[in-house]
Amino acid sequence: MLGTFTYANPTKLHFGKDSLKKLNEELPKYGEHVQLVYGGGSIKKNGIYDQVVELLKANGKEIIEDGGVMPNPTVEKLNEGCKLAREGKADLILAVGGGSCCDYAKAVSISAHCEEEPWEKYYLKFQDVDPDTKIIPVGCVLTMVGTGSEMNGGAVITNHESKLKIGHVFDERVFPKFSILDPTFTYSLPKYQMAAGFYDILNHICEQYFSGEDDNTSDYVMEGLMKSLIHSSRIAIKDPQNYEARSNIMWTATWALNTFVAMGKSTDWMVHMLGQAVGAHTDATHGMTLSAVSLPYYRCIMPYGLAKFKRFAKNVWNVDPAGKTDEEMAKEGLRAMEAWMKEMGVVMNIKDLGVTEDMLEAVAESTLIMEGGYKVLSKEEILKILKESM
Repeated sequence: MLGTFTYANPTKLHFGKDSLKKLNEELPKYGEHVQLVYGGGSIKKNGIYDQVVELLKANGKEIIEDGGVMPNPTVEKLNEGCKLAREGKADLILAVGGGSCCDYAKAVSISAHCEEEPWEKYYLKFQDVDPDTKIIPVGCVLTMVGTGSEMNGGAVITNHESKLKIGHVFDERVFPKFSILDPTFTYSLPKYQMAAGFYDILNHICEQYFSGEDDNTSDYVMEGLMKSLIHSSRIAIKDPQNYEARSNIMWTATWALNTFVAMGKSTDWMVHMLGQAVGAHTDATHGMTLSAVSLPYYRCIMPYGLAKFKRFAKNVWNVDPAGKTDEEMAKEGLRAMEAWMKEMGVVMNIKDLGVTEDMLEAVAESTLIMEGGYKVLSKEEILKILKESM
């Protein structure tokens, strides 16, 4: 492994059936006022809301209701949550939902007592949280897998006015203090959301895997995670209540983006930049924005990272190298990934997400350019990839 790094992850995980009861161990560590964050109300239909509220009340907590978190949390919602946190004197923010709820909770935790305008400070200037800023602790109860937000410092916020969707990965001070992962809580997800989560997981791994040329332990770990995901997703897509498959997927999602496999890697993240730009203009489901732009992007950078794409084909997709050139191997690996994507039912083009030809220039302009992968894209190349994603 090349480079040097420091690794720390302070999030405590409670995993498995009935792990929600572990709230009884965590809640006494925090003050009386708990800001309860959730989305559009599905947790009220499936009973999870009632279970959480019962445990909060049993532990003597006063609940600050903060529902209605949208799939792509907005600046306006962030400001609303900050006001609730300040007025309610929140001692803990408890996010119950998927990655958007977890991201939003972390954004509120660092923004509620920030003396500057949070969007400008954290998302336009990419500044860190000041040492003297009060950070409200966050806990998560996960009901949808994909983002890995339950064990990292990432928080993505959308600004519709400026057509920007930006993620900031904060340091370990912002990581959730604890997260509860009960695979049975993911059973009621619609197939579309489940499939989007599957692709989000795979792409998180790919974003880190397709970088570097050294013999890196992280790459071997990522290949194992991808193989596990592919295997379990094929079971879960047919049998959504298969506990073994759903638990393996939930665990893979966490390790895909809890910073562990990024160690010693430069990482890429251009698929996310492209997908988030699409999302900023369409409000489309995050995982589907990634699936819609991935293949054109990987075909673009493949010649510059040919050895890794060949390895991806062989070690992840079991492509037989006999009689094939490196380029033929790499292309066959991408075809295997494409076949799996279609099997899962993910969106394969941005047109299906609401992008029209006359929007392409604006989407390209909204796309942030990242370094660290096999090629730094020009604006012209970004536009070409978007056109090929139509």
